[in-house]
Amino acid sequence: MTIAVGDRLPHTVVNVLRDGVQAMDTREIFAGRKVALFAVPGAFTPTCSAKHLPSFVRHMDAFRERGIAVACMAVNDPFVMGAWARQQDVPADLMMLADGNGTFTAALGLEMDASAFGLGKRSKRFSLYADDGVVKQLFIEGPGEYRVSSAEHLLAALA
Repeated sequence: MTIAVGDRLPHTVVNVLRDGVQAMDTREIFAGRKVALFAVPGAFTPTCSAKHLPSFVRHMDAFRERGIAVACMAVNDPFVMGAWARQQDVPADLMMLADGNGTFTAALGLEMDASAFGLGKRSKRFSLYADDGVVKQLFIEGPGEYRVSSAEHLLAALA
């Protein structure tokens, strides 16, 4: 079942690269705070690198002003996410979450099969806003689309 507005985000573990690989419980990430989470099908892929991640990097100040933490997630390993963050000049407070086995993605019901492109199971492109772990806004892209999951679209929905 796909996560929906009003649902609590599922509990699982993702990884981040901070002084080595660190496992983070999703409850720690989302509990007691406001978070904008966006997911990309893959680090270093064209749309993700040219548009999706840069939209959130450009608008970090707007999220900070609203007291909203920002997290990017992909079904990639933490080393890939770390390298991508460095290549994209991602600020330190934009969390780069590695869902290497796709566990969190599957629990959200937002898994897609990109095997036809040699990529295996990945996350659909989406963005959401959660308050204390409860989804308040959710925007899921169709296959090959980039229209509703940008930082600009999410910020407009929160206005």
